[in-house]
Amino acid sequence: MDSKGWNTWGEGVSFGLDNGMAIIPYALLKNYRKLNLSGSETLLLIHLLSFRQVEGIEFPSLEELQAVTGRSIPVIAGELQKLMKDGFISIDGDNDELRDMHYERYNFSGLYGKLGAYLAGQAKAAEQEGTLGTGLKSSVSRVTEHRLGGFPPENGGSGNGRSSSASSNKDIEEESRSLFSIFEKEFGRPLSPMECETISGWLDQDRYPEELILLALKESVFAGKLHFRYIDRILLEWSRNRVKNAQDVKAYSQKFRGGGK
Repeated sequence: MDSKGWNTWGEGVSFGLDNGMAIIPYALLKNYRKLNLSGSETLLLIHLLSFRQVEGIEFPSLEELQAVTGRSIPVIAGELQKLMKDGFISIDGDNDELRDMHYERYNFSGLYGKLGAYLAGQAKAAEQEGTLGTGLKSSVSRVTEHRLGGFPPENGGSGNGRSSSASSNKDIEEESRSLFSIFEKEFGRPLSPMECETISGWLDQDRYPEELILLALKESVFAGKLHFRYIDRILLEWSRNRVKNAQDVKAYSQKFRGGGK
């Protein structure tokens, strides 16, 4: 890249930073599914937090939310109502006597309370099992090693039979909490809200198994094309060819790389 290119890139970064940065609770990105939130509901919460922190808008209009989400006003209104019904947000009202105005703002204490209760429950369960201090970090390490380090043992291969199956089931359950962490580790940076929504769409809308998503991530790493569009193309190709698990991926790869008939 020439000096002009670097200047352009630097100016773009500077402009982006000047537009402000929002602080999003990582626990929300990591555990939103455990709180029974969908990816679109989580992104809507992120936008509400961003409006408050960056633009000082504590009660954005439906039109303003539509502009940043690209979704219809009825859909946004429905999700806001659900978030309020489930206790994640509420609306506070107050009067400005000097200006003779009534204004409203979103209250996120319900969201923070639910996150705190969930994390406290996780910590208590870990302490009771004698594993306090390992928590999700050890979970991420195990899943990363198992999923990105190679294919799981095939039936009849090395492994411990029922014990191996039970361990695999436990890994799959833990993946729902660690999927974002694994992607962030491989990308070497925090994920953007749009990237988080993409992963959520793979899980909630496309119904891709988490094992398959991790295998697609592995393929992109090996190919040196670590970006979401490439991973999405891999998943779409596998879906069209009825590739559903690690064994299917291995057979499909061998077929198109000359390793099989």
